[in-house]
Amino acid sequence: MYRKISAILIPSLIAIGIIVYMLYRVWGDLLTALQHIVPVYLGAAIIICLSAWWLRGWRYHRILLGLNYQIGVIFSTACVFVSQTVNLIVPARLGDFVRIFILKHDYKTTYSEGISSIVVERIFDIIAIALLGAASLFFIPNLPGWINVYIFIMIAILAVSFAFFILLIFVGKLTTTNKYVKFILTMLEEIRRASLSFRAILILGASSIVIWMLDTLVCYSVATMFEQQIPFAVIILAIVLGNLVKAVPITPGGIGTYELVVSATFAITGVAPAVAFLIAVIDDLIKNLVTLAGGIVSIYYLGDWVIPTIKSALSSKLDGGKNPDS
Repeated sequence: MYRKISAILIPSLIAIGIIVYMLYRVWGDLLTALQHIVPVYLGAAIIICLSAWWLRGWRYHRILLGLNYQIGVIFSTACVFVSQTVNLIVPARLGDFVRIFILKHDYKTTYSEGISSIVVERIFDIIAIALLGAASLFFIPNLPGWINVYIFIMIAILAVSFAFFILLIFVGKLTTTNKYVKFILTMLEEIRRASLSFRAILILGASSIVIWMLDTLVCYSVATMFEQQIPFAVIILAIVLGNLVKAVPITPGGIGTYELVVSATFAITGVAPAVAFLIAVIDDLIKNLVTLAGGIVSIYYLGDWVIPTIKSALSSKLDGGKNPDS
């Protein structure tokens, strides 16, 4: 009981603490910044965000197609919406496990196939943001020293991803009788089937780049709403760094840590702290509210069995989890 409470409460308090601290620092300038909003760009940001979600669903549909499952784009989008909505509430991306249970319930996928599909999605996500982040650096002069750490991280991500794909080439030649090693090898083989072909790499790679460009355009629209002309390369870098921080499960949905890093990156171009903070907060708020709305609609679309499934999945993981059966 206490473990479940602390697993959710402590990360949530960290997120609240970061936001409160940032609000305290810039509170005097917030009202001034809010007086210069151009509302039309808010609508543009929401439409772009919805487009990115549809593309995420389509990409997941393609990943599952590589695993020989004919699943519609609406269903695959609903799966992604529900899992990401849960990730806004609980830490450590436990919502991803909900997606595995949904697929098993409706399409009888194995646990390894559910995990493999998410791994493929994550691989192409991190490669896409690393490539975009690396490309943006060529257009930003006089980078501060603290960004060097993230440059190293992006290079490491690309190197590890390349090594991982090389490993997949040889997976089919490996055999073993140990059930745990066999489960891992089964997952790697499924990942290979879903991603290691020229067609899959082209489709999943291109769609992932577009997804993160749309994510950047949401933030660009928010910056324009505040009449801020932040270079597009800087916004790309801010989104990349913010999402790299999100990948570390410190707070639910990366709330707090994302805003901190994004607003700090905007400071490179001399954006006032209050405005930079507002842009980061509203950018994340739009994305989270669209996620939440999409998650609620998706739960109704999938059926009333989803809520007990979410509770069961989270209860299992917060209690330490169980060994999955294929």
